Amino acid sequence: MPYVDTWYRRRLGEAPARPALDGRLETDVCVIGGGLAGLHTALELARAGRRVAVLEAERVAWGASGRNGGFVGPGYSAGFEAIARNVGGDDAKTLHRLSIEGTQMVADNIAALAIAGASPVHGSMSAARFEAGEALRRERDWLMAEFGYPTEVWERDRVREALASPRYHQAIYRPEAFHFDPLCYSRALADEIERLGGQIFEASPVIALDREGAERRVSTAQGAVQAKDVVIATGGYTGRLVGELFSSFLPVATYVMLTEPNAELVAGAIRTSAAIGDHRRAGDYYRVVDGGTRILWGGKITTRTSEPRRLAALLHQTMVSTYPQLQGLGVDIAWTGLMAYARHKMPQIGALGGGLWYCTAFGGHGMNTTAIGGRVIAEAIAGRSDRYRLFAPFGLAWNGGPAGRAAVQATYWALQAQDAWNERARLL
Repeated sequence: MPYVDTWYRRRLGEAPARPALDGRLETDVCVIGGGLAGLHTALELARAGRRVAVLEAERVAWGASGRNGGFVGPGYSAGFEAIARNVGGDDAKTLHRLSIEGTQMVADNIAALAIAGASPVHGSMSAARFEAGEALRRERDWLMAEFGYPTEVWERDRVREALASPRYHQAIYRPEAFHFDPLCYSRALADEIERLGGQIFEASPVIALDREGAERRVSTAQGAVQAKDVVIATGGYTGRLVGELFSSFLPVATYVMLTEPNAELVAGAIRTSAAIGDHRRAGDYYRVVDGGTRILWGGKITTRTSEPRRLAALLHQTMVSTYPQLQGLGVDIAWTGLMAYARHKMPQIGALGGGLWYCTAFGGHGMNTTAIGGRVIAEAIAGRSDRYRLFAPFGLAWNGGPAGRAAVQATYWALQAQDAWNERARLL
């Protein structure tokens, strides 16, 4: 299947397809899913000298891994306080350090593999839409004291020099966070896995998984893989292969648009190369691309995939409400993709026993968690650490079935309403 029409695919073009699995294969580890979580897992295992095979139903990074906003920075969708309530302050800090490590992993891979096409640009802003200077200064001081992570607070004048919008007040700025081309990065990881002796099969959806016996048997329509360990890293496109996983995540659609090129209009609104996100619970995220001529703008979620053009109109409306001067900047293309969310808003990383592992539910976290998730699972399989157990308290909580999806949508709408109320109340 060809890649969905996105800015990333247009930049890179179609890559030659890898062959489908045909026949029987024996290996140490079989990774199901060729997105970023699966690729990071396979790469770490290949670097550790393990024989590894990746089975991808479509193409490498065909799903959300190759269609996302491309933000890389520390943290999780669940805030630190929520995490600490679940695992305690010390483990919450350790988990945050893992997210910083994951961010550095992506940067290290780009450098080590010389992935020039990933086009990393450093700097990330989280901008407040109401007066929040004191709270942001406390956050900065805490991050610096606890983690030594470089963090700045930009006051209103500096924010509005960078973002010519009446909506914004202060911002947290992270100079070591960055944004990049996730599809180019994913393809480079796949090439490196193969260079190290790993095997990747596209167009190879898994139709059966035998969990009995000393080794696992993973079957596709035309072949089978025999392996001691199996890692499921299929994200929002996870099917019913493993019931525990299928009933524990929520597939959520998110939307991205790319504007038409107009350097003058863009420069009249956004005067920074940093990635930008709202300091809201249901906010938007965006960045300038194509040498400052276009804006890549993402946001909105639904529990059903809607036609991207309709959502593009809503995204455009949000962009114009933030930057009225962009009214005349049209939309070139828009796309959507499914992400996996867990109800606890943390990644799902762990073991089901008998050599079966899972590494999924990375929606809303950025790219750092796919990297560190892959690393800790690979470390566990190689017998090098049990750091993956830090995620065990979050587990595979039931997703609530159809009612759970409805609840997610209702929660998102409620967060939007709460954000709007907070913004109006604090401006009075």
